Amino acid sequence: MAVVQKWREGMSSDNVKGLVLALSSSLFIGASFIVKKKGLKKAGASGIRAGVGGYSYLLEPLWWAGMITMVVGEIANFAAYAFAPAILVTPLGALSIIIRQGNFTLKFRFGNLELIAKHCFSRSAVLAHIILRERLHTFGILGCILCVVGSTTIVLHAPQERQIESVTEVWDLATEPGFLFYTALVLTAVFILIYQFVPQYGQTHIMVYIGVCSLVGSISVMSVKALGIALKLTFSGTNQLVYPQTWAFTLVVITCVLTQMNYLNKALDTFNTAVVSPIYYVMFTSLTILASVIMFKDWDGQSPTQILTEMCGFVTILSGTFLLHKTKDMADGPGLSTSLSMRSLKHEEDNGFGEGIPLKRQDT
Repeated sequence: MAVVQKWREGMSSDNVKGLVLALSSSLFIGASFIVKKKGLKKAGASGIRAGVGGYSYLLEPLWWAGMITMVVGEIANFAAYAFAPAILVTPLGALSIIIRQGNFTLKFRFGNLELIAKHCFSRSAVLAHIILRERLHTFGILGCILCVVGSTTIVLHAPQERQIESVTEVWDLATEPGFLFYTALVLTAVFILIYQFVPQYGQTHIMVYIGVCSLVGSISVMSVKALGIALKLTFSGTNQLVYPQTWAFTLVVITCVLTQMNYLNKALDTFNTAVVSPIYYVMFTSLTILASVIMFKDWDGQSPTQILTEMCGFVTILSGTFLLHKTKDMADGPGLSTSLSMRSLKHEEDNGFGEGIPLKRQDT
């Protein structure tokens, strides 16, 4: 009880709001994948499945309920950055992994343009197990527990949100030499990857596409946070829309998000989702925390012990995430050896080898 009381006293009201919004976001986004998958199965039973180019799911109310749930989750995630530091909000995205699992690909054609929206479901420890009747391996349960423990550790030791009165203050933080240097490094690396490595190695090296997404993503989150703060202040009575900095951050958000979507779609369309998801989560979250520490100085005023504890929590989440994805094709059976041998045989039959999850995406 003493620990809980100390946590309540030490956590600011803004951090509490950001925490609630981040947890709500994970719940809504994770649940949306389950609801949409349920809708896709129902639509596929009476029409052409989405995986082979069908659109019958557009007439399925359950699928639209899932889409609305996802939109609500994304709005909550956007709002969370306006109240809490990125080092608290971003790692909590791993909790949505506990609520979703499965794969499907939707392809939309507009003339010669094909947009591939690849949704990956990470196996549900709760909803998918109950609603979709998908079995969860014992190691998968352990992965879920690690994600929860790591998230709790970060929440208990997260830094306080910086008090900002105007979007111009955020602009001043973004134009300090340290963050400008980080931004210059990111842009240089992105341009080198896009113009030098993507044409030659994009289809063979997974880190090329994911590198672009993660680097650009760290900048986009900082801009999203700045825009969220501007909107929060505007709704509280201090209009921030009159400042050009607000619209500059908006332009950065749009540019970064479009770039991320483009190269993440390329990665998901080229490589196995089970390989892309954990690597992208690790790189994106790590770079986002680094950018937040540089720009908003999240660790100023924290002791080395608190910082180390937060990093241990983050590593714990990473371990749980990798364990969930590594065991996503395993199911509890007579024994672990049997499960492993069945999984090995499955890959041998499907891919010609039994060395684990294939790197390249396998089309059916």
